[in-house]
Amino acid sequence: MSNDELKYMSGFGNEFASEDPRCPGALPKGQNSPQKCPYGLYAEQLSGSAFTAPRESNVRSWLYRIRPSVLHVPFKNIDRGLITHDWNKVLPNPNQLRWMPTEIPKVKEKKVDFVQGLSTVCGAGDPGSRHGLCIYVYICNTSMNNKCFYTSDGDFLIVPQKGSLLITTEFGKMKVDPNEICVIQQGMRFNVAVEGETRGYMLEVFDGHFVLPNLGPIGANGLANPRDFLTPVAWFEDRDVKGYKVVSKYQGHLFEAQQDHSPFDVVAWHGNYAPYKYALDKFMTINTVDFDHADPSIFTLLTCQSLKPGTAIADFVIFPPRWSVSEHTFRPPYYHRNCMSEYMGLIKGSYEAKEEGFVPGGGTLHSMMTPHGPDAQCFETASNADLKPQRIAEGTMAFMFESSLSLTVTEWANKNKVDAGYFKCWQPLKKHFSLPKTAEEGPSKSKKQKH
Repeated sequence: MSNDELKYMSGFGNEFASEDPRCPGALPKGQNSPQKCPYGLYAEQLSGSAFTAPRESNVRSWLYRIRPSVLHVPFKNIDRGLITHDWNKVLPNPNQLRWMPTEIPKVKEKKVDFVQGLSTVCGAGDPGSRHGLCIYVYICNTSMNNKCFYTSDGDFLIVPQKGSLLITTEFGKMKVDPNEICVIQQGMRFNVAVEGETRGYMLEVFDGHFVLPNLGPIGANGLANPRDFLTPVAWFEDRDVKGYKVVSKYQGHLFEAQQDHSPFDVVAWHGNYAPYKYALDKFMTINTVDFDHADPSIFTLLTCQSLKPGTAIADFVIFPPRWSVSEHTFRPPYYHRNCMSEYMGLIKGSYEAKEEGFVPGGGTLHSMMTPHGPDAQCFETASNADLKPQRIAEGTMAFMFESSLSLTVTEWANKNKVDAGYFKCWQPLKKHFSLPKTAEEGPSKSKKQKH
């Protein structure tokens, strides 16, 4: 299915109202929960915040569905495979880490759907206390078919790197291609269909929801503009299915229930709590036009803030193609030790600060206060480059999940596809320091002290 066949509504955090055109008038008029809904539908509210949350952060949607979502048999624990939030099982690893892409099995060798292909790379906190985050990579080669998935623990931000995802949600359908992202929020049921091999990254935040960052002195416009976020229109199927599986992620564990119908039977909905997608090439970059290297916070697309002002549980930061024009400046990212944790992924192309070794589908983690920066080759090249205006990162899209939390790497990620030689990219860095001649000669012996 192409993007042209799908319909969306634009805007970030809007109050939307949508009904499947097959059932005009499905939305009740003037109230949320009438005694009898149009077409014999059930009214069901999905709340993404406390009822009493301030209006500016209060999110909920009303769904009008053929059957209520409560209609299933009890959940049972299932093998969660490589999904884990137990950070006490492994020794923390403060080293600079780099991973090669996870291999995607051939369908004839092993069928893997989106849920089965999730592996936890690192994280912090606890979903039970609603604080923290988790970073995953996914691989899949098979559609989920008669299965849906949702998380009770937080919000998913999905970043495809290879292959498109056709995602059916209770709110409608959306197609998410590489160089696009989508956010599926807490409690929203979804199904992922694929055509061939797919791979990507996923971030889950437990504390709250993603919002657009404040722009401050930038003004009213720039970075990710609200109009470019797309939310699917209502779409439903009235389909009886024996043994339809509903997989729930709850406190880091997977549970499965069965029901006898498709959960995607929402005929109409309205509210401000809904999934959305965004094309990364819509991002309007801000950069220095004079001298010095601006902090990477200028590339923040979405943020989930902590209770500490200006400090994020997670920022989603991207590094799109852009012009570099700064004068008498070392243009690549500077060497850095940080009170934040930085996980980077690469969707396509080659990242300017590390053109060798960091490949699409791979990742790096620079943990809290672990030094990092350009490799030796990048440093030497940039230090001697002709500083004319230059288009950089053309054909490239790198991103970063940045967090104020100290992340623990899982046992799987410590052993799977780790580039053990990553540290070697900095070893050729040379000492360029030399003392001025007066310092080498020491204090002048010709001068006599006065008594």
